[in-house]
Amino acid sequence: MVAEISKANFEIELDSPRPALPATPSEITNTLSHYYRGELGRMISWRDRIDRTSNWAITVSAALLSVSLSTPTSHHGVLLFGMMLITLLLLIEARRYRFFDIYRARVRKLERGYFAQILAPNGESRPDWAGAIARSLRKPQFLLSYPGAVKRRLRRNYCWMYFILLLAWCLKITTPKLQTEGNPLTQTHSWTYVVENAALGPIPGWAVLCLVALGYAGILYGTLHREMDEDEFVKGEAHV
Repeated sequence: MVAEISKANFEIELDSPRPALPATPSEITNTLSHYYRGELGRMISWRDRIDRTSNWAITVSAALLSVSLSTPTSHHGVLLFGMMLITLLLLIEARRYRFFDIYRARVRKLERGYFAQILAPNGESRPDWAGAIARSLRKPQFLLSYPGAVKRRLRRNYCWMYFILLLAWCLKITTPKLQTEGNPLTQTHSWTYVVENAALGPIPGWAVLCLVALGYAGILYGTLHREMDEDEFVKGEAHV
């Protein structure tokens, strides 16, 4: 009995007509309008997720800066912990940005190739804009690599957070008044004093300084290294 019901349902599905495609110009225009609103909604949704991650990173940085610099009893490791937290948020945001970049590229293709031509026709429009969107719909692919997304978000927002945390950390380990045990100000001119203050538990100060320097060298490279803009569908002219 079950086999007969399944066979009957399968035959009904085969006999059912396929959804009719828009045929007239008005139907095509109506379909494109609905499609544009859908893609715009998805783009805005992913943009909101990106902004939430950035807001959390700013909040974490501000809170840890306040905790570390407000009292001398606070350890400088709090700022190092803040660097680790915003690194985690940066990685999460880069993943979200790759999804956002897909929908943003589709929206920009539709705006430039279709709506811009309606408002002010010119001969600069590329005729393959619809085919590019169709290929992306049939086989969605990321347009930006994960390292590329990390570097882009680092260059837009996170480099400044890292820079502020680095300044606060340097201030913390070089200023006696911000240390647990107050020492004469003359000791800040000693490199040995700075190295001793940079120690983190069993990890010696020189090792911590080397790790921080290595990490910030990577941050500096990711901030200054820019990739070539190949096409609007890949990166876009007005991107974030």
